[in-house]
Amino acid sequence: MAVSFSNNIRLFKKLTFRKLYNASKVWLSYQLSKHVHTLPAMGFPISMSVEPTTSCNLRCPECPSGLRQFTRPTGMLEPAFFRSTIDAVHRDLIYLTFYFQGEPYLNPHFLEMVSYASGKGIYTSTSTNAHYLTKEQAKKTVESGLDRLIISIDGTTQETYEQYRVGGILQKVIDGTKHIVEAKKLLKSTTPHVVFQFLVVKPNEHQLEDVEKLAAELGVDEVVFKTAQVYDFEQGNPLIPVNETYSRYKKQSDGTYRIKNKMLNQCWRMWSGCVVTWDGIVVPCCFDKDAKHQLGNLKEQSFAKVWASEKYQGFRQAILKSREEIDICKNCSEGTKVWA
Repeated sequence: MAVSFSNNIRLFKKLTFRKLYNASKVWLSYQLSKHVHTLPAMGFPISMSVEPTTSCNLRCPECPSGLRQFTRPTGMLEPAFFRSTIDAVHRDLIYLTFYFQGEPYLNPHFLEMVSYASGKGIYTSTSTNAHYLTKEQAKKTVESGLDRLIISIDGTTQETYEQYRVGGILQKVIDGTKHIVEAKKLLKSTTPHVVFQFLVVKPNEHQLEDVEKLAAELGVDEVVFKTAQVYDFEQGNPLIPVNETYSRYKKQSDGTYRIKNKMLNQCWRMWSGCVVTWDGIVVPCCFDKDAKHQLGNLKEQSFAKVWASEKYQGFRQAILKSREEIDICKNCSEGTKVWA
């Protein structure tokens, strides 16, 4: 299923001269930094992820939120703090993802914050397990101006779905999807662009064609097949799919596994984006799920100071020097995603 042309046009319409100029500075800074490691980052991030909450209703086996294994506190993003954060970056920010850990719809102010960001001219996206997409919430979602809605659906039968989405009910996902599609029609809206995200693991890899058929039947705009991260992969793992096309890992001649992605001493994410936790901690990317690499606190410092800080610059330089020594990089999926 191809990516919608209208969705790309929507993203393009969010661009301003300032945002394009800032993006060019970020790209140039990244290219130069690969040669001159001490060069400070120029510009501001073009993308950002914010965490509505760390709470989740499911117990997925490879998710710290699902396993309740966080060492950091659980809580909800506050609207006032969110607005002040967006006010500081919206003139340069192109893409905002409302997701890090947890289920966004558990935050009662989630759609209120989406509306605020949309009103600032930012392309907005979120990822959900769709268990809270009632008819009322679906209508509010469309009205919020959300541009992209990723729905996690990791099986087309309850038996398969619940092997990874532990505690989940597939029919709720299907019903939630129907509610969104119906709300779009009712409000005559082209947004949000609805995506079925299928995390490919061994128990569900036989249902790839089935999920595409289901998406077509329900009126979903796009299907994305995503490789699964597993924490203990060296000796194999029951979640690693047989089809290596959809795996982050490759089986070696001695029977052990290695990650397929080449560990190059560079990372575009460190110059182009960042993640902000519900309580204001800035971390380098979505692989730092437990916020081990805290680069600043937006409740204590301005975003500009955090972004240009010695600590942030030191982390970027560490990436350029020896990325393989950084723990969160060792399971990175950059370059291993498969798009349908």
